[in-house]
Amino acid sequence: MARPKEYDRETVLSEAMNVFWATGYFGTNMNQLIKATRLNPGSLYGAFGSKDALFFAALDHYGKMSIESVQSMLYCHDSPVESIRAWIRMVASEVTDKDNHGCFLVNTAIELSGRSHEIQERVNTYLEEIGRMLATRLEDARGVGEISNDKDPEAVASFILCTIWGLRVLGETSPSEAKVVAISNQLIALLGK
Repeated sequence: MARPKEYDRETVLSEAMNVFWATGYFGTNMNQLIKATRLNPGSLYGAFGSKDALFFAALDHYGKMSIESVQSMLYCHDSPVESIRAWIRMVASEVTDKDNHGCFLVNTAIELSGRSHEIQERVNTYLEEIGRMLATRLEDARGVGEISNDKDPEAVASFILCTIWGLRVLGETSPSEAKVVAISNQLIALLGK
């Protein structure tokens, strides 16, 4: 009879995700993952098979959490524009948080997408879904007259996301709060009529 698994998969994925997020794929070794997950090597390999498989599972875990978080923020107000502004402000506050490691998806794209088509596709899947959600909310804003009809929701969503990704990368350089606020304010101003 097989022994039942004695760990919570979501907890293990969260712990592994935090290690990969903080140190990157190449900066992470199995000893760090074993220590963080508190699983013995056999259990970790038995559950995930390899460092690569654990990385993909951790990336998927983060991607799903990100989509849920962005979805929640994009609908935190009745006003689509106010919801988007709140999300931009939240991202700006994360960028200036010295303990924040940026966005795991963006970090992974920078570190690995040129090395692995599979990783590039996986990251793109989540980032494109966030783009679709944002474009939908911008379409809602246009529908209720919060943004002008001449603004293309998909193009505006792409511009906002590119700026947010840039802010995430900038965050790795410890920018001043004033700089991040100035950038986010310019982004928010784009949402005016």
